Amino acid sequence: MNILLLGSGGRESAFAWKISQSSNCSKLIIAPGNGGTAAYGKNVNINPNDFEAVKALTLKESIDLVVVGPEEPLVNGIHDFFLADQALANIPVIGPKKEGAILEGSKDFSKEFMARHGIPTPGSRSFTNETLQEGLAYLENHSLPVVLKADGLAAGKGVLICETTADAQEELQLMLGGKFGHAGSIVVIEEFLTGIELSVFVLTDGDHYVILPEAKDYKKIGQGDSGLNTGGMGSVSPVPFADEQFLKEVEESIIKPTINGLKKDNIDYTGFIFFGLFKVGDRPMIIEYNCRMGDPETESVLPRIENDLVELFIATSQKKLNEVTLKISPKNAATVMIVAGGYPGEYEKGKTITGIENLRKSIAFHAGTIAENSVIKSNGGRVIAVTSLQDTQFEALQSATADAARIYFDGKYFREDIGFDLM
Repeated sequence: MNILLLGSGGRESAFAWKISQSSNCSKLIIAPGNGGTAAYGKNVNINPNDFEAVKALTLKESIDLVVVGPEEPLVNGIHDFFLADQALANIPVIGPKKEGAILEGSKDFSKEFMARHGIPTPGSRSFTNETLQEGLAYLENHSLPVVLKADGLAAGKGVLICETTADAQEELQLMLGGKFGHAGSIVVIEEFLTGIELSVFVLTDGDHYVILPEAKDYKKIGQGDSGLNTGGMGSVSPVPFADEQFLKEVEESIIKPTINGLKKDNIDYTGFIFFGLFKVGDRPMIIEYNCRMGDPETESVLPRIENDLVELFIATSQKKLNEVTLKISPKNAATVMIVAGGYPGEYEKGKTITGIENLRKSIAFHAGTIAENSVIKSNGGRVIAVTSLQDTQFEALQSATADAARIYFDGKYFREDIGFDLM
């Protein structure tokens, strides 16, 4: 098969690595890809949100299957675009249509969906500019801390945790006033949960699903989970505190009602669903859905899947996931993200990267990199994800951390404590 993978981050590097191992893959095109993905296929520099450019590439390269990595093209309706075009309609797309991607594209919609289908989630209310005064009054009596979420896609920056009522009221006004652009035209005010966070993923064909390995990511920039939020500084899989009984509860109270709820609402959903969960006591609660795999969780999850990934995608496109048995490695994966100087604020680009070839027990999944005349340079905030798969969690963490230190570029930084809180 000729396969087109859309995206350019660490998640897409991991997908490219895994897809390229498949006997079903004769040609892999990554658009636009990054400085590392050319090792697995051919990079083509187009914007995944330029659907006409994607169409032209699909036809030119005789593409048989499209895998969509990031959320934005899905929320913008790339799957619908394919179905509506006679030349593309028979090409399977792994990723939901617009009506399904709204689970991530609108937090207000997703909260209503959870309430409608009895899925455990923190209490919340949504407000707009028209109901700003009601929102300010609602915050007067809300418990603290309180969570404010921009309704739409805000590049991972649209969730704020406010410690005081005054801060929350000020942020509500700023958000509804355009702080996050159109994404903040509705703001969801949500109860703050005390617990520990993890991510669970499924691949679904709309009727059936397989549960992928769970993961935990680390969002804070600093050691000991301190400092500013980032897109993710590392991840581990499996998650020690998510035992078999807890994961069974996740399936019964969250995954099954979600899949059944989509069917009840006549939403035909094909692709990945990311469940952002909190373990509160012994109970799971969902705080968000994503319509794609997480990053950097994908870099820890995919190495643990022993199946041919393209076979899973073919079964998904044919609504035959019930015929697939997922094979999960008992080994532990750990991912350490190397980031640019200044990240998550104003960060530096164009720094020459060396030492990638020196990794001993890990894979380097490029994220924000670019190749210039065979020289790899930094081109983003999160630059390279270093993933190690070992027999024990300690070995995986030790290997990934040691190998992250073997890569060098000016201003580089990584956390040395990823996963050690779980030991």
